[in-house]
Amino acid sequence: MPRSYIIHTPEEIIRIRRAAQASGWLRDQLAAVARPGMSTWELDQAAGALIRETGGKSAFLNYCGYPGNVCISINDEVVHGIGVPERIIQDDDLVSIDVGVMIDGAVGDTALTFTFAPMTDEKRNLMEGTREALNAGIRAAKCGDTISHISHAVEQVAKRRKLGVVTDYVGHGCGIKLHEPPEVPNFTGRGRGAPLLPGMVICIEPMFTAGDWHVVLDRHDHWTARTRDGSLSAHFEHQILITDNEPEILTWQKTM
Repeated sequence: MPRSYIIHTPEEIIRIRRAAQASGWLRDQLAAVARPGMSTWELDQAAGALIRETGGKSAFLNYCGYPGNVCISINDEVVHGIGVPERIIQDDDLVSIDVGVMIDGAVGDTALTFTFAPMTDEKRNLMEGTREALNAGIRAAKCGDTISHISHAVEQVAKRRKLGVVTDYVGHGCGIKLHEPPEVPNFTGRGRGAPLLPGMVICIEPMFTAGDWHVVLDRHDHWTARTRDGSLSAHFEHQILITDNEPEILTWQKTM
């Protein structure tokens, strides 16, 4: 049977670090560029220009046919939203951007949710809870443990915050390819999962909702995943390297 995880070589890790840093820079630049009144298509085009500045290319564009440079998901859209001219960003929207950059045969992947207006209690609980779950998952990514330790840590935050955990989409290995083994669920129930060993690179990405966890695909673009009940959703993601000690957050901007 094929191994359920990948250990990257030191040379690969050097290239993965560069791609991850480029992705983290892109994520933060897009969040700074985004503004109310801008269409999601304009934001996607800005992403394309910024990606070119990194010397890389979009890891998402044309991946399995995906038509955008990045994923831009608004309010009840959980993931894989496509930038279009008709969708205008409003000041009270929750905007999730999921970005990936490929450079020199390596891939970085990261995501962030933000808004412009003062948050309601519901939005604050959702945003803070999803970010808290990401941090809890990273802290649980210790060498010698297993993927299930990450899943448990993420899920416990959702339970305490009374948030829905999307189960159709999960975290994943990411390094030389955008999606590599192992899967990294945000919930328990799939066994212990792969062991966490030095040289593994994984993406931890909680996708929580303020209501029910079920999602449906857009019937027109066949990509955008929305909450079935119309509730708000948030998405945060970091790409990390498992080490002998604490995990290294590859998509955390080292210059910040």
